[in-house]
Amino acid sequence: MTKYIFFTGGVVSSLGKGLTAASLGALLKGRGLKVGVLRLDTYFNTDTGQMNPYQHGEVFVTNDGCETDLAMGHYERFMNMSLQGHSCSSTLGRIYRRILDRERVGDFGGSTVQVIPHVTNEIKRTITRGLAEQAYDVIIVEIGGVVGDIESLAFVETIRQLRHDLGKEQTLFVHVALVPYLRVAGEAKTKPVQHSVKTLRSLGIQPDIIICRTEVELDETAVSKISLFCDIERRAVLQQVFTDNVYELPLTLHQQGLDHIVAEKLGLPAGEADISGWNAFYQRSLANNKPVEIALVGKYTSLPDAYISLVEALHHCGLNLGLDVQVRMLAAQELEEANVAAKLAQYSGLVIPDGFGVRGTEGMIAAAGWARQNSRPCLAIGMGMHAMAVEYTRNVAGLPAQMPETGSSDVLFQARGGGSLESGLLPISLADFNSHLFQIYGDLEISERHRHRYVLREDAALALQQAGMVICARSAESRFVEALELPASEHPWFVGCQYHPEFLSRPEQPHPLISNFLKKCLVD
Repeated sequence: MTKYIFFTGGVVSSLGKGLTAASLGALLKGRGLKVGVLRLDTYFNTDTGQMNPYQHGEVFVTNDGCETDLAMGHYERFMNMSLQGHSCSSTLGRIYRRILDRERVGDFGGSTVQVIPHVTNEIKRTITRGLAEQAYDVIIVEIGGVVGDIESLAFVETIRQLRHDLGKEQTLFVHVALVPYLRVAGEAKTKPVQHSVKTLRSLGIQPDIIICRTEVELDETAVSKISLFCDIERRAVLQQVFTDNVYELPLTLHQQGLDHIVAEKLGLPAGEADISGWNAFYQRSLANNKPVEIALVGKYTSLPDAYISLVEALHHCGLNLGLDVQVRMLAAQELEEANVAAKLAQYSGLVIPDGFGVRGTEGMIAAAGWARQNSRPCLAIGMGMHAMAVEYTRNVAGLPAQMPETGSSDVLFQARGGGSLESGLLPISLADFNSHLFQIYGDLEISERHRHRYVLREDAALALQQAGMVICARSAESRFVEALELPASEHPWFVGCQYHPEFLSRPEQPHPLISNFLKKCLVD
């Protein structure tokens, strides 16, 4: 029978609850268990697709095309697995929508629809049935937000009921909370954790494990105080000191016995977790790696989480090559022809990522042009590829060209069928054996994740080819242009792709395209 581990957060948001849950998932997978994941967000948006990157960070796309919270990227990277977002991610808005749709067709027989039992029952179905056919040994359920927020009350009440329905042997509560360190007093304060657990207990939940997020290592006095006042055994009070190296999190939790405690409390098979692969990667992160500076020229650079999968991919692909990749965020809207050389000359390579809208696009175009003219390695993704195509059309083909959504008659792109968003894992056919892309992938048929609305028009693709650009990949089904590159005789490394390689890159499985880009940055 499937066991459930419920993660809640306390005191403040953005504590790394998802990273902590993903770390436990990696440890349980290392024990040979089949582990599933479910992320429940407390907002009324039905998914993250329409949310502002400055408010919510990156939209992470899964194989099945679901637009999810960036935390799903942490799960995939740490657990080295692909998730099906429609069954692994839900929001309060999506749950209410299902309830209202059912009410309109008479599923409730005229009953008054209420939070209890209708909303809580729908959440239960989401938790227990959405992943049922996968026959997981353990499902980790992360409740978004902070305990005490009005938005999360329905989720918290539901997991309380599930403990009642399934019993202690099948359910486990893990609470991740902040223990602030007051420098003026020179000590860590446990009172916020105590009050957070008090709030949780007032809602009917007694945590089985508390994981304290803290700036400094807690002494025995602080840990014992949390154990006493939160009524939890001493060994089940763990801590995670804030660190710049997130790759150590599974290891520090394993050293404190988290997976042993979980296995014991849930009656899971005994044994040791095999995390040798992750440990080997972590050791590489501690090595004296060669620094390489990469400029990321994007639209949302004031919030690094807007590009978190791309930044993480650059970091872990670099570490697997013995490189310390230092990503510098440059705002595209601040770049122009007059200053682009001064701003980019110091970097070993450029990444121009995806985005939407018109703002900053001329800066992206200027960056692509500078990289082309100065033989600087350049990887352009999504809108970045569009900027690459526009720059080459203007300055090499000598034709007028504009980006999507400008309203100009010179736009090189068209909305794909019906103008809907192309999202998810899709097959791609590489052009021929001579392309740079084929040398990277070693196969003519590949699959990558997508998230885009606009594609290059065929007449625009033809003009690019006639000017010297190589159309090196097309979608296997609709034959839209998927990637373009300059031949090695003209540029050492200049590749643009419609798809998102960062969504499939993991510490233990670095993406070949990003890895090859970094190799060329090192050579240059």
